[in-house]
Amino acid sequence: MPDDAPSHDIDQLIDDLIAREGGYSNHPADRGGPTRYGITEAVARAHGYTGPMALLPRDEAAAIYRRLYWLRPRYDQVARRSPKIAAELFDTGVNMGPGVATTFLQRALSALNRQAKDFPDLVPDGRVGPATLGALDKFLALRGPGGVTVLMRALEALQGERYLRLAEKRPANEAFLYGWLANRIGQAD
Repeated sequence: MPDDAPSHDIDQLIDDLIAREGGYSNHPADRGGPTRYGITEAVARAHGYTGPMALLPRDEAAAIYRRLYWLRPRYDQVARRSPKIAAELFDTGVNMGPGVATTFLQRALSALNRQAKDFPDLVPDGRVGPATLGALDKFLALRGPGGVTVLMRALEALQGERYLRLAEKRPANEAFLYGWLANRIGQAD
């Protein structure tokens, strides 16, 4: 693994995330409805939980985070290259969906490839596959530790812009904007 940050282990990332997300919530402006540990009722039900959301066990939430937001989007593969980038994708993916987080990575890498001189542009399809991993490998090899910092800034800029757009598009989201910007941007630092 590149030495770009302290190693982020998924158990610690999940613990930190659950601490930020808190316990049970049912905010009237939240389209996701009732949540516990940041897991929406729809996600919990889709993964077999049938009890009341207020009683969703922490270990069930952790298993959902690991399966849906770490392994399925292949952020474990990104972590082998850059634990810091993987941690950022994980956190963004939990809040916005892994497809959105991965699209941010693909867009940023394509914009940083010096007009395809370093590696081909990526199709922003929201999936971590061989092309995305290959581009990340080449980018990190060319840019080193400083490249991780720049890539993190690009990912966070895209994330922040999306939060602002969500609040502008749906005024009820303004209830969450301050918290999103305060608690979601820069969590992998």
